[in-house]
Amino acid sequence: MQLEQLIKDRRSITNYDTSKEISYKEIQELLDIAVWVPNHKMTQPWRFILIDGETKQNLGEINAKQGAKGAATAEEKEKKAEALKKKITDVPLWIAVVLEENTQMKFREEDYASASMLIQNFSLLAWEKGIGTIWKTNTLLENADARELLQIRPGERNIGLLQVGYIGKEPKVKPRVPASERTTVLN
Repeated sequence: MQLEQLIKDRRSITNYDTSKEISYKEIQELLDIAVWVPNHKMTQPWRFILIDGETKQNLGEINAKQGAKGAATAEEKEKKAEALKKKITDVPLWIAVVLEENTQMKFREEDYASASMLIQNFSLLAWEKGIGTIWKTNTLLENADARELLQIRPGERNIGLLQVGYIGKEPKVKPRVPASERTTVLN
């Protein structure tokens, strides 16, 4: 697939074909390629946590516990908790992208930008293999129980949870504003 078409075709996927099992080996190969991004001072501050099995179940429990707090009745709380747990457990595989936070803001921002490019690289590489992703930045990122479960150390930041699975239903294309409409030339 040509790069231009790959960029235009890629979608954020939340509907997965669960009849196909994700291979950790294949995911690792994609991550090994995805890290080839510009990174000032070559700090390469990232690490990845593949979340599956019992850990995924436990993360689902944490999501249910934190999200169901606002329910008015016990029945609503139970229903909401179950839905929030399924939001985690129904996803074939999760990847936490964790950054070692630089003490200097300039480098911290550059590292985050590099990690964002890495996530885009991974998403494009995965799409080419029929694997869909979506980058989630929800309240689990800073939840103390989730940090402990995922062994995120002090001085590290979980910048995103990637949902990963073989593409089930592909969403329709959403239009983009052409860059030419938002480009200014100062000569």
